[in-house]
Amino acid sequence: MPETEPLNSNTAKSTLPPAGMPVFGASGRKIVYDENGKPCRACNTLLDFQSIAGKKKSVSSSTFAASSGAVAGAAVSAASGFSTIPDDCPPDVEQLGRSTWTLLHSIAATYPEMPTKDQQNNLMNFMTSFSHLYPCFYCADDFRDYIKKEKINVTNRDEFGKWLCNAHNSVNVKLGKPTFDCNLWKERWKDGWKDGRCD
Repeated sequence: MPETEPLNSNTAKSTLPPAGMPVFGASGRKIVYDENGKPCRACNTLLDFQSIAGKKKSVSSSTFAASSGAVAGAAVSAASGFSTIPDDCPPDVEQLGRSTWTLLHSIAATYPEMPTKDQQNNLMNFMTSFSHLYPCFYCADDFRDYIKKEKINVTNRDEFGKWLCNAHNSVNVKLGKPTFDCNLWKERWKDGWKDGRCD
């Protein structure tokens, strides 16, 4: 599932920031506001959420415009000091994304090699429902757009695992992160690396 919004995209459901509220957070990412004009906790990083609450300095649109891309955002984030989320607090978009990808890849790793029609239907229904229920609404919108273009492949474990890996890579590209070699998805998520470090 998408972890954060691409730096320069617009989201249909997000609203313009209310008067006096920042456009960009301390990470350099655009702040996502919900339909009520409140910052979306599941759609923003903790650092950005704190910048809105006045606990961290936010980045003005002019400062952000002068910087470029994910590298500048990362530099701003590093300079601002990243806060970790206490275990008993709601997750931010990054923690939610990492946890979600772990769950989805683990489902792929345990999906049958030769699934029955019922198992294929169950997975298809789960993924479709998931795309409507994901807490970060703009991430969910993005995922639904992806599955419209790239049909979910539930034929068997390997096909679903590779489809999911490609979906994850599409998010990584949007975030300026490196992509993963999808030929290695089973080593990463099912069998463990051949060097034995997971044994």
